[in-house]
Amino acid sequence: MKLACLFMLVPIWAFGMDRVSALSMIESGGNDRLVGKVGEISRYQILKSEWLRVTNSNRYSNEAMARTVMLQLMTGRIRAFEKTFGRLPNSFEYYALWNAPSQVMRGRISHRVAERSQRFANLCGVGDPPVRTVAGLSRQTVLRAF
Repeated sequence: MKLACLFMLVPIWAFGMDRVSALSMIESGGNDRLVGKVGEISRYQILKSEWLRVTNSNRYSNEAMARTVMLQLMTGRIRAFEKTFGRLPNSFEYYALWNAPSQVMRGRISHRVAERSQRFANLCGVGDPPVRTVAGLSRQTVLRAF
């Protein structure tokens, strides 16, 4: 009986999306053709000005191209985070870096970004320390910040 209960819990412990897939789901529901309110493009809802810093391609609805652009943008943001905070971002911080990098680097994120970051972290699931966030602040502190 104990073994059966253990096997029932394995999917719960193992559940979680990779960050790239979770980002696509949060931003656009995986829709390559979605255009946001201020002109964000691709499944990752990238501002055109940011897109053009990475490539001159206009293949916004191409999943592979969008992934490449997103990963290049995030690589720079993650490097800046690591240099500032001395560690890699957890999933909560990863989404905040995507959505509001300047807020993260100041160590103060809005309630709205924090809520979306929490949903993202929930999609990513296991493997992330759930209690620490930006610059060592607890999630509750970040959520109350604004």
